[in-house]
Amino acid sequence: MLRCGRVLGQRAAGGGRPPWGGHGGTPRQEGGPSRALRTAAPRGADFFRELGQTLGRMGQTLRDQVPAAGSAWGGWLPPGIHPDPRPPDEADVVVVGGGVVGWSVAYWLKVLEGSFRRHGMKVLVVERDPTYSRASTVLSVGGIRQQFSLPENIRMSRFSASFLRDINEHLGVPNEPPIDIQFQPSGYLFLASPEDAAKLEATVQLQRDEGAQVALLSPTQLKEKFPWINTEDVAVASYGLEDEGWFDPWTLLNAFRRKATALGVHNCRGEVRAFVTTANDPTQSAAESARIKYVHIYMPDSLEYQPVACSIVVNAAGAWAGKLLEADGLPRKLCQPPLPIQPRKRYVFCWHCPDGPGLSCPFLVDTSGAYFRREGIAGNYLGGMSPPEEEEPDPSDLSVDHDYFQEQLWPRLARRVPSFESLRVRGSWAGYYDYNTFDHNGVLGPHPRLENMFLAAGFSGHGLQHSPAAGRAVAELVIRGRFESLDLRRLGWARLEDGEPLREAGVV
Repeated sequence: MLRCGRVLGQRAAGGGRPPWGGHGGTPRQEGGPSRALRTAAPRGADFFRELGQTLGRMGQTLRDQVPAAGSAWGGWLPPGIHPDPRPPDEADVVVVGGGVVGWSVAYWLKVLEGSFRRHGMKVLVVERDPTYSRASTVLSVGGIRQQFSLPENIRMSRFSASFLRDINEHLGVPNEPPIDIQFQPSGYLFLASPEDAAKLEATVQLQRDEGAQVALLSPTQLKEKFPWINTEDVAVASYGLEDEGWFDPWTLLNAFRRKATALGVHNCRGEVRAFVTTANDPTQSAAESARIKYVHIYMPDSLEYQPVACSIVVNAAGAWAGKLLEADGLPRKLCQPPLPIQPRKRYVFCWHCPDGPGLSCPFLVDTSGAYFRREGIAGNYLGGMSPPEEEEPDPSDLSVDHDYFQEQLWPRLARRVPSFESLRVRGSWAGYYDYNTFDHNGVLGPHPRLENMFLAAGFSGHGLQHSPAAGRAVAELVIRGRFESLDLRRLGWARLEDGEPLREAGVV
């Protein structure tokens, strides 16, 4: 089983995001009007005191202009100089998207580069928001489970669980503290109504066939193990016994990023808005495929861009992976059908209930679709619920509709856990699912007509927990031309063109 790390402080209302600190600032200005000229220069103590003050001001001016330790320019930057690393002129692989999936791809590329090691594969990760204030990774609830209905998802979960169990062997950096992802091994608990009981039982059998440790509980057994649950309308429940629970997403993201950087991965802040491909050559206009020659990385808050020559592009842009394939320079006829990945906004609410389930609380998924889990050990919980397709909220911003909790979520929570009738909401936030509208599963593998683009997006809420496996799979395709650790061919683009979805019933 995954080891249980120490429990740190509670997640704040901002969704567990780290306290961002700016590096900015301006040179210190010495204040006050200039003193009046003296009619005669003093030759005594006053003269030396004024000389000392003048030298002190000169020294401070020099210190303000000299770079601080560990920084190219200290806290001040000359006009036109960006505080972030500028993109290089070329890279072997450009990974678009610096979330946990993108950094996992970059990490595995360096681990597997093998024969490239003599010359060094140059990998560049491009992220438009290095504060991650709107990133799906850090705004998630951090769950990991084996209980999926698709064999590929179960296998990726098992791979990821093994990876996280030995995370310091994979992502540990010499002379840095050990990584503690604060794993809480409380398991997932899925409840099924009489109508869905047979389906859940069949899914559990599949999970067991794949090696997952999952128990089936009758309503009587459920009540005995979790006395705080109202078992009305529950016909059967499935409970994960091993490698299930939740962990800190921010820690995993930073661990991938630090290790990849230590292995030589480059990164820059910017947004990929355009490409140059072989199809831009008029003599190639009738070609049925194209290669990307350059990505155009636009600088933050600027019209300036850097063209980066590249051999491979990995689309790990998450909720915006579909939009990336609509960028300037990509031939429209070669990007059909469109990649069916859209940003979907999901609310997460945090509440306090001193009489709630307590330490025995798993990650519970109700028959109604509502979910919740314990947050720490002080009577705090967090949860949410995906809305019906016809009631999807506007994803243009991350504002929270507090009426959604009051009118939709709370009644379902209180019905299942009577003590939640007296809960008190403490905070909320919203994040994005990179939602695959076709079948709610990730798209992994090469693009069929953009010869040197690979896809790693569309996980519809389970990208964080599958990031170690997905990153390894894409890196194997790039370097070795085939899947080796896991056979994920069915998650490729072909199912989109064939109109044959791989439905995942376990989307929360």
